Amino acid sequence: MDWDYPTPFTRQLTVSGADIDGMGHVNNACYVVWCEDCAWKHSEALGLSVEDYQRLDRGVSIHRANYEYLLPSFENDSLTIATWLTDCDCKLRLERSFQIINTATEQTVLRGSWQLICTALSTGKAVRLPQEFLNTYGAAVIPTPQN
Repeated sequence: MDWDYPTPFTRQLTVSGADIDGMGHVNNACYVVWCEDCAWKHSEALGLSVEDYQRLDRGVSIHRANYEYLLPSFENDSLTIATWLTDCDCKLRLERSFQIINTATEQTVLRGSWQLICTALSTGKAVRLPQEFLNTYGAAVIPTPQN
C-alpha cells in the first residue's frame, strides 16, 4: 500500500451496516472512532496503556484534530487504518498522523492528524511529558519532512 510514511502501525476492519448513515456511506464520526481505537492499540503495542496513564496521573489529550475525508466507504468495504507518531517536542506536545486506505482499491479514503498535549489526569492541566512517555512515544516518532 502507498503509505504516507514508512512502517505504519495498522489495524484492519470491515465496514458494517451500523457504520452507514442516511447518505448511504460511512458516517464521518465512525472514522474518528476508528482513529482513536487505532491510536490506543498503537500506544498499547508501544507499552503504554490507560492503566499506565492512570498510574502516572498523565495522559495525552487531543488539542486539535484535523481530518480530510477523501473518498466514501461503504458497507463490507475492507479498510486498513494506519497511524504514526510524527512529532514530539520533548516538553508537552506530540503529533499523531493517520491514513485510512481501502484495502481492495488501495485508495486513500482519509488522512488525519492530532496535535496532542500532555495533561495531568487529576486536574486536566497541561504538564510536561513524563520520562516514561518520552522514552516510549519519543522513541517511536518517525522521521518526516517537518521534523
